[in-house]
Amino acid sequence: MRELHCGTYRLRLDRPLLMGIVNLTPDSFSGDGLAANTRQAIAHAQQQWQAGADILDIGAESSRPGAQATPEDEELRRLLPVLQEVCRWGIPVSVDTYKPKIMQAALAAGASMINDIRGARDHETRALIAASDCALCLMHMQGAPASMQDAPVYADVCAEVSTWLRHAASDCQNIGIARERLLLDPGFGFGKTLAHNLALFNALKDDIWQGLPLLVGVSRKRMLGEITGRPVHERQAASIAAALLAAQRGAAMLRVHDVAATRDALAVWAAVENT
Repeated sequence: MRELHCGTYRLRLDRPLLMGIVNLTPDSFSGDGLAANTRQAIAHAQQQWQAGADILDIGAESSRPGAQATPEDEELRRLLPVLQEVCRWGIPVSVDTYKPKIMQAALAAGASMINDIRGARDHETRALIAASDCALCLMHMQGAPASMQDAPVYADVCAEVSTWLRHAASDCQNIGIARERLLLDPGFGFGKTLAHNLALFNALKDDIWQGLPLLVGVSRKRMLGEITGRPVHERQAASIAAALLAAQRGAAMLRVHDVAATRDALAVWAAVENT
């Protein structure tokens, strides 16, 4: 049985796991940012967990297209009160950050996974993770959030993204981060057009990911709006459909806003598949 080693937790990968989003930014693309209200953010985290999330992902800097970097002190101010409380519950918690200083503070507070949108590109990040026992999600991104959607170009998006992620995973393993601690994220919407996203989605089932578990995060994203024509607050049905399709293509973890509804859809799919 494959497992993701996530600090002291062992998350079994015999079914798609749900990562519940807890957004602490004031400028979230999805309109769910709770930067101004710590109590409300903690309540939302509790709701996501009670709805059936297997792990929570807490982020305090927006990575939406066009977003500017958040100063580290401000990111910590938003993050730590919520993270410290949630870690007291004895549940696996991921922190969405690419900054070593934030990672170090998050791990000290009890985080059991780092979700790095820059894919642990620098030695400092890899060394910090290697010295811990946390899991690490390596995401592919072309460019930076401020400009990544201006004009993304690939000769072969699936080959380029999977190759980049394989190299990132190898760099991590070479410095002592065990394979069982790694997840790969193709980075839907991070320097990709709709055509790029759809090609990657269809490639989830292909043997190009080094056998490592895949995290898929498409919940409420622009690609779903481009397909359906619906604004972000009307994309729940599309998000659930996308999550189910990702699960059918072998995704190990689904990063979602709508935990309960996604869990129900997966339960129906599993019941039919197992009959």
